[in-house]
Amino acid sequence: MSEGGGESREARFARMLGDFGPSLDRLAAAYEADPAERDDLLQDISFALWRALPSFRGECSERTFVYRIAHNRGLTHRARRRLRATEPLERAGVIADPGADPEQATIRTLTRERLQAAVRRLPEGARQVVILSLSGLGAAEIGEVLGITENNAAVRLSRARRALKDLL
Repeated sequence: MSEGGGESREARFARMLGDFGPSLDRLAAAYEADPAERDDLLQDISFALWRALPSFRGECSERTFVYRIAHNRGLTHRARRRLRATEPLERAGVIADPGADPEQATIRTLTRERLQAAVRRLPEGARQVVILSLSGLGAAEIGEVLGITENNAAVRLSRARRALKDLL
């Protein structure tokens, strides 16, 4: 059985994971510091994407579709995590960069950890727009993912950036 443009569900799913995998990794890292929990979140996002693929009708870009699903799974994950009340949000996962010299890799890792920890300390609404912005989405796409107007998304993003700057 094939979907949009003759591409099978399996092929489309694999392509989407290939296209958006690194961005989804970063998004998951912004929601979850613990590597094992982050892996669970990524698996949950992948499963939700697989289940939702048949309902994708092209009314938004694939990118927006994928981020909407990932964002919603991230929120659900955080809500469940809050109920379990486990480790502090300040513990950020380390994402190594094997291509850099050790000093530069360390600097980038520390900067990334600091940013991830600061993003986790933002209020939920601010965190949402920052995560999506850091994933490369513009105000219009952020609005689509969150179900708000482009202007509202831009205002939220501006306020969230100020809050993030204060935290950093």
